[in-house]
Amino acid sequence: MERSIELQELRKNTGMNRKEFCEYFEVPYSTMTDWELGRRRVPQYLLRLIEYKIKMEKLTKKGENKHIEK
Repeated sequence: MERSIELQELRKNTGMNRKEFCEYFEVPYSTMTDWELGRRRVPQYLLRLIEYKIKMEKLTKKGENKHIEK
């Protein structure tokens, strides 16, 4: 799966909009936008760290953690 799509799915599974997600993870809004639109590539290690934090802090909406559970 392409990283930009994977990041979008992670964000959507939390139920947060882009602004909330950026504030929570302390990522600049413009950077997040570039990542999601595929203008820049999100580093693989960062994608895994975000995924890990979402899982550990149980940020996914109920029943929508299919991507998180590995």
